[in-house]
Amino acid sequence: MNRRQFNAAPPALVGGTSLLAGCDDGRSLYESAASQVWRIGTLQGLEAAALHTELVRYATLAPSSHNTQCWKFRLDDGAITILPDLARRCPAVDPDDHHLFVSLGCAAENLVIAAAALGLRAEPSFDAASDSVRIALEPAPVVESPLWRAMAERQSTRGEYDGKPLSPDELAQLERAGTTERVRMLLLTARPTLEQVLDYVVQGNTVQMNDKAFVDELKAWIRFSGHDAVRLGDGLFAASSGNPVVPAWLGGLMFGLFFTPKAENDKYAKFMRSSAGVAVFIGAADDKAHWVEVGRACERFALQATTMGVRCAFVNQPVEVAALRPQFASFLGVGAQRPDLVLRFGRGPKLPPSLRRPVQAVIV
Repeated sequence: MNRRQFNAAPPALVGGTSLLAGCDDGRSLYESAASQVWRIGTLQGLEAAALHTELVRYATLAPSSHNTQCWKFRLDDGAITILPDLARRCPAVDPDDHHLFVSLGCAAENLVIAAAALGLRAEPSFDAASDSVRIALEPAPVVESPLWRAMAERQSTRGEYDGKPLSPDELAQLERAGTTERVRMLLLTARPTLEQVLDYVVQGNTVQMNDKAFVDELKAWIRFSGHDAVRLGDGLFAASSGNPVVPAWLGGLMFGLFFTPKAENDKYAKFMRSSAGVAVFIGAADDKAHWVEVGRACERFALQATTMGVRCAFVNQPVEVAALRPQFASFLGVGAQRPDLVLRFGRGPKLPPSLRRPVQAVIV
């Protein structure tokens, strides 16, 4: 679930972008599109196909690696099936499609929660034959969970937090949300421990930053201008991590000049040291079905955090670099189990949200 972007350019160059102030960078267009994406829709008068389409819309508000939205949805009588969209793979950062199936789990969890708010009971199951998640639906009493309301506010907030700890009760709420019979979650909050996690983040980030395939893949998913972001409806919008919104040609130049291992490592040091803690998710087994379950648990955690005014962002470098992952597992004391996701959390300002493609674009 890597959703990182280029580091903010030095003040001289960022200031230089003021020369483009008279140009339309698409910011207002982007804000209008985002307001349509991130909304809680009406619960009245939805039936049959319209109801299923609305459920798909909620499902697509889930996170995905580089905001690739690597999913497709098939609408059947009494069920919705979520399928992987392999055309939207990220082979450099996610060579075994781990994050892709985690993303399907995040989407499935959104759908389950939204279904309850729309008067349906949703039962997901993983179909190994088709690598898909089938969600059976049947009428049930309406349950409007606070997690459903939080869907319109949840985001991967890639910025600095306030550095203040969460209360024991808040940590307990997050632990309940992110732990299941098939997914174990570790909450790390001690400062010395977080510094050790930061060491793994820096090691992994350095490896990735020196991998041309990784850098090229990441750059391909960055949307430097509002116009490009709205036109494509996917990817990582520059402003979503506090970077300047500029024409694509200038963004590409800035990326090439200032996206360096040192700049990124310095940024992640600030991010980690401003966080209240880190959550690490570990599936009971290392297979696609459990990767989906990890995604479901992670999304519940993120939605619960959102209800509490707590922000989250992925720092997955220690689990994305295959050579580093066993060392990180040893540090965590989980033996041969695979650590699946690393999520930092804390309180901080909201940044511009990412966009989503139209619902009809993901229904097959």
